[in-house]
Amino acid sequence: MSRSDSVSARTAHNPKDPMPCWPLIGRERELEVFARVKTNRRGWGFVVSGPAGVGKSRLAEECLARAVRGGFQGRRATASAAAAAVPLGAIAHLLPAGVDLSDPIAGFAAVAAGLGGPDRRRCVVLVDDLHLLDTTSVMLLRQLMDAGLIRLIATIRSDAVPSEAVQTLARGDAVHHVELAAFDQGQVETVLHAALGGPVGPNTVRLLHDVSGGNALYLRELVHGAMAAEALASDGQAWHLAPGSQLPGTTRLTGLIGAHLATAGPSARPVLELLALCGPLPLAEAQAAASRQALTDLEHAGLILSNQDGRRTSVMLAHPLYGEVIRASLPDLHRQSILLDQARRVEAYGARRRGDTLCIATWRLAATNTADPAVLIQAAGTARNAHDYPQVITLLDAVPEPRHTAQTRLLLGEALSQMGRWKQADFALTQAEELAADEQEKLAVALARTANLAWSNADLTQALAVNGTALSQACSPVDRHVLQANEGFLRIAAGQPARGLALLENLETEPSHMRNVRTWLRGALAKPTALALTGHTQQAIAWAERAHTIHQQLDDHTLVPHPAIQHIPLVLALTESGRLAEARTTAENAYARLTDSSLIARAWMAVFLGRTQWLAGHPASARRWYAEAATVARTINHAKALRPALAGLAACAALLGNLDAAQTALDEQATTPIAPSFLPTGEEHLGQAWLLAARGNLTKARAVLAEAARTARSTGHLTSEALLLTDIARLGGAQETASRLTDLAKACDSAFIQARAHLTIALTKNDPVRLLHAADELQNIGADLLAAEAATTAATAWHRTGQSRRATTATRQAAQATTHCQTARTPLLTAPAAAAPLTPREHEIALLAATKAASKDIAETLKLSARTVENHLQHAYTKLGVTTRRELTTALKGQPAPPL
Repeated sequence: MSRSDSVSARTAHNPKDPMPCWPLIGRERELEVFARVKTNRRGWGFVVSGPAGVGKSRLAEECLARAVRGGFQGRRATASAAAAAVPLGAIAHLLPAGVDLSDPIAGFAAVAAGLGGPDRRRCVVLVDDLHLLDTTSVMLLRQLMDAGLIRLIATIRSDAVPSEAVQTLARGDAVHHVELAAFDQGQVETVLHAALGGPVGPNTVRLLHDVSGGNALYLRELVHGAMAAEALASDGQAWHLAPGSQLPGTTRLTGLIGAHLATAGPSARPVLELLALCGPLPLAEAQAAASRQALTDLEHAGLILSNQDGRRTSVMLAHPLYGEVIRASLPDLHRQSILLDQARRVEAYGARRRGDTLCIATWRLAATNTADPAVLIQAAGTARNAHDYPQVITLLDAVPEPRHTAQTRLLLGEALSQMGRWKQADFALTQAEELAADEQEKLAVALARTANLAWSNADLTQALAVNGTALSQACSPVDRHVLQANEGFLRIAAGQPARGLALLENLETEPSHMRNVRTWLRGALAKPTALALTGHTQQAIAWAERAHTIHQQLDDHTLVPHPAIQHIPLVLALTESGRLAEARTTAENAYARLTDSSLIARAWMAVFLGRTQWLAGHPASARRWYAEAATVARTINHAKALRPALAGLAACAALLGNLDAAQTALDEQATTPIAPSFLPTGEEHLGQAWLLAARGNLTKARAVLAEAARTARSTGHLTSEALLLTDIARLGGAQETASRLTDLAKACDSAFIQARAHLTIALTKNDPVRLLHAADELQNIGADLLAAEAATTAATAWHRTGQSRRATTATRQAAQATTHCQTARTPLLTAPAAAAPLTPREHEIALLAATKAASKDIAETLKLSARTVENHLQHAYTKLGVTTRRELTTALKGQPAPPL
């Protein structure tokens, strides 16, 4: 046997994989199945099936390596169409030299001896692409398996049609099958984190998952291609794709996909090209390029997919990368012909379907850089309703200057604003103001300008000045009401929640007229935010839920951001009310719905997701979301979101022990313009305070937090004040904050603030009973780190008074909460003195008692007196913090056996 034929226990290198360092993650279930299968002493086979690139070979290689580590002798063979033309071609290298299989008995004996090797170890053979193996090889493997001389690991393509011999081999009684599916988004995140050595931004994970389709091979090649093109890089906090970057993949990836597409044959190429440029398409339009039978064949080959929606069937490419490869291969003139032909075809149908006008304009613009201005303007409105703001800008930029109106400039200005292009937006809106023909158009432009200024880095006084000018010129009571509500939005955005609420006091529970719907939605975004900031969390939740529902219903009729933006105040309100898990789920679902062009909403949703995870005591998860927010905010130069994101990054890094990263975030925050924003006032100092605490300067950390809390109080940000006061208590200042926190708990309807107040009072009294009650309360809320700190402090207090049993119980509760805290380090998490370990005799007696053995039976077994057994058992109870035998089983889990 040559060295290339064997597999050592140290490596499972796949010759088809140029990057064997990528981790095998997300296949735990399949490996567990294999672990059970290989214990069968009478023989076994293990077949992995799935589509190309899903990771079959990688899993098979890992199984082979584990078998080798378990004492098997490993061999490998790769079947191919070329090798199948020669009997035994794929496995010839596994057979002894000179073996003559024309004599079945002697030949089989020689093969058996050769495979066994001199030490007669059990042999396992891995066959990649078993479906391509020739019949003679299959029959020999079957005989060797039946004789118990080999075990088989094999891979089969799920879209292949194996020969009858292969099917017989793979269907054997001792052969076990696993079907590999593509990675879901969570698995992609896990794989990327392990491969890149650090967290990956949520949007980057989503993009890589969507483009790769969860295919492991495609994912790997996309990552390597993006890194080679410097489109994927780490900012020290997380890995992100550069904004607007393409995913170039690699030459190998293009070749693999091209080879798969080539299997369709030249007659199917036209429909694949049409779908790549214009798809998805209705079945009737796809049949203009190919027959129904051809489409059926393409579907069977896994190149296209069909989707039934009511009575309508649509057709699309089976994988997004297929379109990328096809488009890259098309000559310009041929591409133009396909686009123009499809545009004419849809125009001939009358362009009746929703979205047809957008498609026609897009195709003609892509083909000739021009289109009918009326079609472009209509298409821009459709793109606006789909929140595709880059497409709105592209379409309107192609409209000739004389054809622009106040409405088109307004549409362009709002799209530019949503993309964070603030100065260009203001210029377009200024043009819209000049073109405005009546009071209503002027009002609409004024509202759009104030929104752009509010979201930009400009001082809010500019937005208030624009609104004030419009208010002084308004004659209609309805218009004045609209502008007053808009001022309420601006005041809250400027960090004045109480003043803003006063202006929004008469905001209707739903818009009374379509004329003021945009302002109502803006007010309905600000009002629950202010309610949550001032401690009225239940009202805030009700308002935010109502606003989101109405926003969804009106989405096709109004120039406003994505409806998911209404979930930002809902997440804030849920968090402050003490419903942290619900807040996190709501935010994650909303973030997934936001389009790539909803950059403002994405930045703020990521900020509040980070904040929710921070308050839950999950600093690693919070850091990932804050890094995502910072990346988006930098993309659009949005200092109002960038500052809180950087503060959160610094705080999280400090808690995780990465002080250099924390300092880097603070340095960037110091150079970022200060601008009032929706984020609770005072919290921008959390990063500085927790970095000081991590460096041991608790006195200065408390001083920073105290000043921040005074600022929050002066501006009416009560929930923020409560958060800051709680952190002062956690850093040794409970005595100075307990009274104010108690007052805040009475003034607000927040269960979270009440729990914080209870924790702070317990800390002032160093009362372990109260501390454990607070720990339970915080655990129910989902504040894992605060719960762990409370329980740890209780354990310390009981240790100091010599109550070991209670101390152990509290320590166990603290440990349970700490498992969710992602290695956070805080002063209160200093572990109490360890409980005295069990002696060997106590451990032995406790184990026997856990099986419900009676003391007299234990005494008889161990040759002890019953009294001695009871004494040892009571000592064990005290050390483990339990009182009954029923609790022993749980308490002994994870307890190391004491040295003898």
